[in-house]
Amino acid sequence: MLQLLEIWVYPIKSLSGISLKQSQVTSRGLELDRRWMLVDDSGIFITQREYPQLALFQVQIIDGFLLVTHSNFIGERVKISLSQKNDNSRVKVVVWEDEVEAILVDEGISNWFSKILGFSVRLVYMPEESHRKVDSKYAVSVGDITSFSDGFPFLIIGQTSLNDLNSRLDNPISIKRFRPNFVFTGGKAYEEESWKEFHIGSLIFYGVKPSGRCVITTVNPELGQFAGKEPLLTLSKYKKVEKKVIFGQNVIAKNQGILEIGQEIFVVRK
Repeated sequence: MLQLLEIWVYPIKSLSGISLKQSQVTSRGLELDRRWMLVDDSGIFITQREYPQLALFQVQIIDGFLLVTHSNFIGERVKISLSQKNDNSRVKVVVWEDEVEAILVDEGISNWFSKILGFSVRLVYMPEESHRKVDSKYAVSVGDITSFSDGFPFLIIGQTSLNDLNSRLDNPISIKRFRPNFVFTGGKAYEEESWKEFHIGSLIFYGVKPSGRCVITTVNPELGQFAGKEPLLTLSKYKKVEKKVIFGQNVIAKNQGILEIGQEIFVVRK
């Protein structure tokens, strides 16, 4: 039996994730997932690819706020309201090839991030009226959108896939390296990369593209540092498609609703 084991959201792109017991599936991803993002003074997104220390920011959801702390700055914290005001300044920001309209979050919060990082950044929020389309080559319907994710609303990985990878590594790694939204138990290693349609409970999902992996997977999230060439080096020996290392499946949802850990997964089409 295939069963949903973990649900993860990453409210601020490239910062630490939050493990949940249940979550709301929306048209652009899980609720709160990658709705905030740090950008430089040119409005270009920043990630752990260039700044692995972003992994040291810890994010929690508490009483209607995101509470952000930092592993190396004990006592430093900032609270970000989950109810963003639409009357704040609007800016154009860039995520890969996409230019997206976003809302500037409080200047004091941006200054807090800038102080800890040691360079100027701004925190922005994606409002409901900002629609960022997924790559049309992989869209299921014309209206498919995503948040500030790298390209798709959801990422699913099997625990069996991680177990197989870890059996090939000298030092096993955590699923956190791969930043999935869904982790499931059961099945064969890497089978999720072949799924075209599957159901979790009453919700329908479409697998649209195996996930190409980047240097972020080599960041040790506990240290906020690059930790060598693994797991990309090992994956490149047996999980490479058209010069791209793959691990996990990018997913689009057909409908909306609540997901809970423990729900059974049914594969309809491969």
